[in-house]
Amino acid sequence: MISVCIATYNGEKYIRQQLDSILIQLADDDEIIISDDGSLDNTISVIHSFNDTRIKIYHHKKEKQKFSFVYVAKNFENALNKANGEYIFLADQDDIWLPTKVENMISALKNADLVMSDCKIVDDSLELISSSKFTLENVRIGFYRNIYKSGYLGCCMAFRRKILKYILPIPANVPHDLWIGLITSDIGIFKLLHTPAILYRRHDNNVSATSSLLVEKNNNLPKNNNSILFKFLYRFYVIKAYCHMKMINKFGL
Repeated sequence: MISVCIATYNGEKYIRQQLDSILIQLADDDEIIISDDGSLDNTISVIHSFNDTRIKIYHHKKEKQKFSFVYVAKNFENALNKANGEYIFLADQDDIWLPTKVENMISALKNADLVMSDCKIVDDSLELISSSKFTLENVRIGFYRNIYKSGYLGCCMAFRRKILKYILPIPANVPHDLWIGLITSDIGIFKLLHTPAILYRRHDNNVSATSSLLVEKNNNLPKNNNSILFKFLYRFYVIKAYCHMKMINKFGL
């Protein structure tokens, strides 16, 4: 059984395309777990219009957070806590899955605990920005590499259910995808799938994850103006949480 976990917030513009691309690849007993963070637009109405019993909607009670990315992390955490599947996929509300995503990633998971696929990066209108995130950003597995510059992308991840007990709860002030990638590379088998599996849409509303390389390739993307303090602080929280996890695993604290 597959569980696809999606965190939504004001996603009415894109969610129909995304759900269409996912549902066609799922079996009758698979599920889509949607955690909504209090959308103020028609996101929920669009989702209900599918009238598909595989889609399950949960309403997440949003709490004030230090960093904007933590709202997304906690929303995904809520979805992950509701998932029932043996294989768990993460999905953003504004991307599009390519037709063989599920087939390719389930095949790769036969010999791995977590698989992260490559993706094609597109703009708001699905015009191609880059044919490979892996190539563009030289994505690799590893702690120091990804603390310096994270290449871990949650919407490209699928993993076995047993990973949940290591990654939940997601620590405070830590990006969910970086946390999942770091922990899985430490305790399990993490593989990269070099076949693009999604169209990864970049636009104004998700610019916090937009790298300078993407901005150079597409003048319509605004620059990421995160401060040096922000970059230091979130890495500090990630390292702190990671070290705490290592201590628990080693000493049973």
